Amino acid sequence: MIDGLAVAYEGDVARLTLSRPAKKNAISYGMWSALSEVVARVEDDPAIKVLVLTGAGEDFSAGADISEFGELRSSAEGAAVYDRAIDAAVRALTGMRKPSVAMIRGNCIGGGCQVAVACDFRFAADGARFGITPAKLGIVYDFESTRQLVSLIGPAQARYFLLSGRLIDSGRAREIGLVNDTVPDAGLEESTMDFVGTLCGRSQASIRGMNRIIGKILAGQGESDEEVDRIRLDALRGEDYAEGVSAFLERRAPAFTYR
Repeated sequence: MIDGLAVAYEGDVARLTLSRPAKKNAISYGMWSALSEVVARVEDDPAIKVLVLTGAGEDFSAGADISEFGELRSSAEGAAVYDRAIDAAVRALTGMRKPSVAMIRGNCIGGGCQVAVACDFRFAADGARFGITPAKLGIVYDFESTRQLVSLIGPAQARYFLLSGRLIDSGRAREIGLVNDTVPDAGLEESTMDFVGTLCGRSQASIRGMNRIIGKILAGQGESDEEVDRIRLDALRGEDYAEGVSAFLERRAPAFTYR
């Protein structure tokens, strides 16, 4: 276990837990630095289909560990080094072809919300709170995370979030599209893992190919290219396609084998 991060493997699923409950899972520089490596290991592990991110205890994460800022972000050079670690973590998450799911309860604020937005899906417990607060610290949010937020909830809501620094509840988060679904706290684990099970049961060739194409669209690509054509052709030639068509015609559940 990396200090502040706990990784567990449950069949096809890897669970990454932000694990500093005494500090509301505030993300330290060491945690930011390790996130990209952990995500890369999950992406490269053929036994894993889905990554679930969550927080230990009552919170997802209250954000970056601001107590470190006086030492690590006291100069422009120090801030640049710190920000590169955050950028690497965010890009590792958004660059995954395997789907990532954030399971959120309690505070999901600042850097914690940044991590959640970088995931493909977000499921929240009633009572969760969301906010991104650089305007309270004199920080300008980075380009990549701003782009992700605008893509997810639109420019008007992104401006509300970033410029005001105000917090919203889980109901409002669902209304604006920040989270996919909200459920009572007691049912969060079951509901989230039920959806994760659905992802695990689908064709991984389809999921990873389509996730890659969505990522290219969100990055600003306006039309198909050779990589997209290759992804689609490889899928048609793959075993999952043959199995999916056979299962449909035979009225049975498919048994996909792509890893």
